[in-house]
Amino acid sequence: MKIKKGDTVVVIAGKDKGAKGKVIQSYPTTQKVLVEGVNRIKKHTRISQTQRGAQTGGIVTQEAAIHVSNVMLVVDGHAVRVGYEVNDEGRKVRVVRGPNGKDKDGKAKEV
Repeated sequence: MKIKKGDTVVVIAGKDKGAKGKVIQSYPTTQKVLVEGVNRIKKHTRISQTQRGAQTGGIVTQEAAIHVSNVMLVVDGHAVRVGYEVNDEGRKVRVVRGPNGKDKDGKAKEV
């Protein structure tokens, strides 16, 4: 999966289209990511008592996971496509694709 935890992404499809946020968690098996402040849902939880007698529960607002195809990585303030390349040291690294993907010396920008 090309989107990792800690990346800044922009939503490109869905009800929150155009929203930017930081990836809180990624789920590679289901190809989904949890983005801060995006795809907020209301979850109804059962009211229960803690050991000290305080009540917890009710209607809680939280983020829900969004499919990775509906987000794009943000680099230098622009939404970019991401690919993988093997660098000079033999390590597999994420690189920016497209017209803004090259540095001044012609090498691919690492993310």
